[in-house]
Amino acid sequence: MSSLVPVTHHTIDVDGIEIFYRQAGPPDAPVVLLPHGYPSSSFQYRMFMRALGDRYHLIAPDYPGFGYSEAPPRDTFTYSFQAYADGLERFTEVLSIDKYTLYIFDYGSDVGFDLAARHPERIDALIIQNGDLYEDALGPKYQALKELWADPTEDKRAQLRENVTFEGLKEEVLGEVAPDIAQRISPDLWQLSWPILERNREAMVDLFLDLGESIKRYPAYRAALRKLQPPTLIIWGPNDGYMPANSGRAYLQDLPNAEFHLLPDAGHWAIETHLAEIVDLTRDFLGRLHR
Repeated sequence: MSSLVPVTHHTIDVDGIEIFYRQAGPPDAPVVLLPHGYPSSSFQYRMFMRALGDRYHLIAPDYPGFGYSEAPPRDTFTYSFQAYADGLERFTEVLSIDKYTLYIFDYGSDVGFDLAARHPERIDALIIQNGDLYEDALGPKYQALKELWADPTEDKRAQLRENVTFEGLKEEVLGEVAPDIAQRISPDLWQLSWPILERNREAMVDLFLDLGESIKRYPAYRAALRKLQPPTLIIWGPNDGYMPANSGRAYLQDLPNAEFHLLPDAGHWAIETHLAEIVDLTRDFLGRLHR
């Protein structure tokens, strides 16, 4: 890993919503765009950005309702993945970012692939780490959500709302990795997220419900990828109840030339537990792309 560089912190107005973002690296370097996952924020990329900012321009925004971005009221903003893709599209336009490598992780698959399908000409490459795109490869932890999507009653919504808890966030982050691997995961990921998500609990429930609608768009996203065939690096933590190893291997159906790396003892939060490996793989991949 090279010497670490500073990460700077900014806020910008995007169509009337204050969006917080982190930035690292030379402004004229190739851009890596980093949409985040649940339940964290751009915070999850803090060390990744410092490690790669010597050569690349890394930008990580917080979605509305997450991190330090504004959380508009639900009667003025629709908390959906299409709305987040709209917001990310406008964010890149406000910052005049017209070409980038897109890092796909967790909710970032629902946001990022929508953006990639809209603007394939802007995609230099993809880095995919534990992000869904194959409904037939979803892990067992999706079962309760599938039942909710099939019959979204108010009682089930209330039950889901009760599951958006501090302990639930902690379990989401620690996941299924072995105890010695879990010790590498900073408690900040759930401790810092909880006060924000507690205030925005109804919006979080909206997003869980909207996942079912987002999954219906996966075939269109896959078709866009098959046509585009971008250079792709896939890094996967298989100890993931939502996205097991088969969820990662499934990408090779549509992206047969992708590089696929399985980190056997990693889980969903591999970027937290296996940062050095992910940085090395990313540096090698981007180095060959941007010679």
